[in-house]
Amino acid sequence: MKKPEHVLFLARWYPNRYDPMPGLFIRRHAQSLAVKRNVALIYLHPTDDPKLQKMETVVQKSQRLLEVLVYYPQKNRTNGLIAKFLSAFSFVRAMRYATKRLRNEGFYPDFIHVHVLTRLAVFALYYRIFKGIPYGITEHWSRYLPLRNEFGGRLRVMLTRLAVKHSTFVTTVTHNLAEAMQKHRLHNPRYVILPNVVDTHLFRPEITRIERPFTFVHVSCFEDRSKNTSGLLRSIAHLAENRQDFRFVLVGEGQDEAAMHRLADELRLQPPTVVFTGLLEADALATQMRQADALVLFSNYENIPVVIPEAFACGLPVIATRVGGIPEVVNELNGLLVDAGDEDALTAAMEKMISEAERYDKSSIRKSVEATNSMEAVCEFLCMLYDGIIPEGGK
Repeated sequence: MKKPEHVLFLARWYPNRYDPMPGLFIRRHAQSLAVKRNVALIYLHPTDDPKLQKMETVVQKSQRLLEVLVYYPQKNRTNGLIAKFLSAFSFVRAMRYATKRLRNEGFYPDFIHVHVLTRLAVFALYYRIFKGIPYGITEHWSRYLPLRNEFGGRLRVMLTRLAVKHSTFVTTVTHNLAEAMQKHRLHNPRYVILPNVVDTHLFRPEITRIERPFTFVHVSCFEDRSKNTSGLLRSIAHLAENRQDFRFVLVGEGQDEAAMHRLADELRLQPPTVVFTGLLEADALATQMRQADALVLFSNYENIPVVIPEAFACGLPVIATRVGGIPEVVNELNGLLVDAGDEDALTAAMEKMISEAERYDKSSIRKSVEATNSMEAVCEFLCMLYDGIIPEGGK
């Protein structure tokens, strides 16, 4: 296969004007690849925003990365065939508009990389059949996991299997997700594990430790169904009954944020013991993580959150649950694992972490991600994939 020099990303999730967080890991993959290849990205965002009356395109250029974000109006409608048809029609129209804009910018892809199934993979399959452009797929969605089991619908399943079958490769960030997909008969001879990108220049260990209580940090989207922030707060309250020599910082925002504030008040978790920072990004997030001693996640289900390798890059050990792909990266050398929902076990793990944190080798924890998750490492990994080479340790 000819070495692809112009790669088009089709992203189902992406940072946008309404929310800067979804698909941030996809942007980082695009930015990493743009170090060596020419990259364009298309993201389509339906919205019922009354201020948006017609399709709007935002084009962002930075060195070898061209981003085309299309916002298009779509009214909320009840479920039904007509509603689904109108939604699909609007989506196709927006895609045609985006691809035309790419051509106007002089970008013609020789490889397509789909991020998140299924709709976008149908476009990639079309380009493969009629224009001879190969494509690969990266799946981030945890809907295939047994605990969620949200992959269904006869047409969706049929189209997904077809798209997966004809793709050059399928990547996931964990073996757990790859196995779950294959159990749904999403077969492809080339499943590869693709690391998340971490800016190891930004996320780094603290140089000089400032005197402070032992500090835990939690970073999430505050969606309690998956992240179980309520269970985390109860475990913190149990820990606070026995000791007060720690501090817990919760970073993020989301649909259940207000409810978590109310629960913290009910549990009498107040500053300085428990602090909510709201959303932090880039330097502010990295600074907060550098000033912590351990990351804590208590998810009910998960794939592999990028905040874990970010914590590792800062040299932090991690306490997390045995769900999704987390046990593939968290072990006795870099953290502690507990069962999902076991609040007593989480409290005990936090007790143990305060007492034994010094046993973790921060330098070794950081080195584990420098070799695989840095922008340079992921760029090399992607280039090898596109060039038809299975990267070492990738399969």
